[in-house]
This record gives sequence, C-alpha cells and structure tokens, in this order.
Amino acid sequence: MRVMIWGDMEGVAGIHAWEQVNGGSDSYQECRILFTDEMNAAVRGALRAGATEVVAVDCHGAGHGWSFRSMVPGRMERGATWVLGYAWARYVEPLQRGVDAVLFVGAHARAGTPDGVLSHTVSSEAWYEATINGVPVGESGILAAICGTWDAPSVFVSGDEATCREVTDLLGDKVVTAEVKQGLGRFACRSLTPSEACELIEMRSYEALTRRDFPPPYKPASPAVFRVELASVDQASAYSGRSGVELVGPRTVQATGDTFWDVWDRFWYRVG
Repeated sequence: MRVMIWGDMEGVAGIHAWEQVNGGSDSYQECRILFTDEMNAAVRGALRAGATEVVAVDCHGAGHGWSFRSMVPGRMERGATWVLGYAWARYVEPLQRGVDAVLFVGAHARAGTPDGVLSHTVSSEAWYEATINGVPVGESGILAAICGTWDAPSVFVSGDEATCREVTDLLGDKVVTAEVKQGLGRFACRSLTPSEACELIEMRSYEALTRRDFPPPYKPASPAVFRVELASVDQASAYSGRSGVELVGPRTVQATGDTFWDVWDRFWYRVG
C-alpha cells in the first residue's frame, strides 16, 4: 500500500495565531516541532497499517525563506521519505506512479469560515473564495481534486472541527477525521495537548487505512472549472497573460480543463 501525506501547519493542535506559523519567529520555531510530531504520528499510523511506501510532503508556506521546509529534520520519523522545499500542490510524481490513499495532516478551513482557526484559502490576503465547478473549496478540496486526477482517494484529515466538517461535507462520511481543536473564532481555540493530538492522529490514520472502506476519489466532472474571487482588482493582474487562465470579472479569474490537474497546472504554475 502506497500512502501520501500532505501536511500543513495551521491545523496543528495548540496553534491559533499567525506568529506561530510565520517563518523565523520564536513561536514558529517551537511550533515547527509540533507540526513535525503530528506528521510523524500519521507516518506511524500508516506504517502500522501496512504501508510499504509513505511520502510525506511539507505544504506549509511559512515565508521568510522557510516555505515548505518547516519540518525539523532531526525529528522526522523513519520509514517515510520527506518532500521539503517544493512549491505547494505541485509534487505529483507519487500520484503519477500510483497512490492507494492520501492523508491530510494539520489542515485548516477555507476562507470565510467563522469557526475555522486561521481560516484562509492559499493566500490569507488575496483569495476571497475558490470554487471547483461552482462548489466552494479550501486547500484540502484543491489537494483532493489533484489526487483524484490519478484516482487516489483522500481518506483522512486532521485539524480543527471546522476543517473536519468541511472535508466530510465535500468528500463524504467515509473520510476518517481527527479533531485536534475547536475554533473559538479565527484566532482562538480549545485544543488537545500535543501528545494527545499525536495519539489521536496515529490511531485515526491507522483506522482509515485498515478499514479499507475508502471514500471515492474526488474527481470533479469534466470540464473542470476552477474559479477564484480575489480580494481586490489589482491582484487579478498577476494572472493576466497566463495560458488557459481568463479574467471573468474585475477581480475574478478562471481556468477550465478536462481534468482538475489540467486546470491547476495552468493556474498554479510555480514549481520547485
């Protein structure tokens, strides 16, 4: 069984402020450890469930030279390979070879979710709302649609209560969730301790992979249409001239393709 783990930082237990996830701050250095430990817990759960290959991807754009390299190398769990420093939602080589199940760790709710801790979609400043075929999605939905292009099911998510609700609503009740905190607004939470959160993530990821009653891969109907409403008109200019991307409103951009990866590959072109 081949497993891929996508990890983000805002959904980690105990995290509730931008200072904790912005690269270089004192709080960030502490929370990098919490993030790594939760990813390790998912790796252990996958290995206990019989995974023969585990690829763990750092998906947190911390900024200040730390983007997609928040893992603490000396703490990373044995038995997995780790992807560091690669642009968000672009590393698809394992999917192209074949992945049996996908796990989301440390996920956060989409932009505009009142009880979503640090809720945003891709950019906390620029993206107001994103939709796939008219359905609002957050980052977990985008990743699930990318994975679904190669028939890989998204079977597990950890994060706050709002995130688990969001992913279940999108992918169905067969998704196994691990709620490590409850949002008390965007910048406050009621949280498990880090050790309890890691225990829960390991247990639930193991459960998700052993029961093998996976939700179907998330495959938006073709043609797939990805639309982003931006926060201001000046931000739309960054997408002007991109092949396959059109401006459909003063601050709304859209891409269309046969599969969601076709769409995403045009829309989110950054690699490496």
